[in-house]
Amino acid sequence: MDKKKLYVGNLPWSVTNESLKELFSPYGEITEAVVIMDRYSGRSKGFGFVTFANDTDAEKAAAEMNDKEVETRKIVVNVARPREERPRRNNY
Repeated sequence: MDKKKLYVGNLPWSVTNESLKELFSPYGEITEAVVIMDRYSGRSKGFGFVTFANDTDAEKAAAEMNDKEVETRKIVVNVARPREERPRRNNY
């Protein structure tokens, strides 16, 4: 399991890829920060992922940022689980 990639949930709608990166940058080098957007509305789904250059920085960020308040919302931060394959829907 990749411990460098963190799941960040309960994000305020205003958070962008850039502001998510800035939020976590004090903990180390970030290789990617992505807020997941709804493909139809273009609005944030309220969660994202931050990938660090190394495990140590990611673990420290997860420990210190979990339950931290960001714009009045307590965010949830933990190591991202691998994406599970979902069965494809038949679009008839």
